[in-house]
Formats: sequence, structure tokens, C-alpha cells
Amino acid sequence: MKLIKAIIKPLKLDPVKAALSNMIEGMTVTEVKGFGRQKGHTECYRGSRYTVDLLSKIMIDIVVEDEQITAVVNCICKVARTVIIALDEAIRIRTFSIT
Repeated sequence: MKLIKAIIKPLKLDPVKAALSNMIEGMTVTEVKGFGRQKGHTECYRGSRYTVDLLSKIMIDIVVEDEQITAVVNCICKVARTVIIALDEAIRIRTFSIT
């Protein structure tokens, strides 16, 4: 199994979700802040200027089987950079019982 982490612009969430709807069973979406190449921007509020260093982003976490990885990554790469991490073990917390 692989864990795919994609950080995208908030406006791209619906297109990514629609493109992946037939490929995956579920995803986790988290609102995050960060900066990359754009390094933020300057805004004016009530006459004073300030710098916005951390921009709003959306992070999508998707766990897929090994044979699905290429198709899912290619789909996401149209709108975002990805980081792929090998997942050695996954425990479903909802149904996990301690014995």
C-alpha cells in the first residue's frame, strides 16, 4: 500500500475529487497553510500593508493499493505536486480491538 499526499490550491479540490471519484474509496482532506515558489504576497488592510507568508492550501491524503498508484498519481499530477510514502502497516482504528 502507498500513502499519497497532495497539496493543492483550495479551488482545485472539487476537480481533483471528481477526477478521483471512480478510482479511490476515500480520502482525507485537511486545510493547511504553507508557501512554495510564490513565497506569499503583500496585502493592504485599512491602509496598512502586511505580508502574507503562509497561504491557504488543501492537503489530500489517499491510501491506495500498489497497482493503483500510477493511475492515481498521474491524475493528481495534473493539478498538484505529490509525495509518495511506502506504507508498511495500516490499522483501521474504528474496528481495531486490543487483545
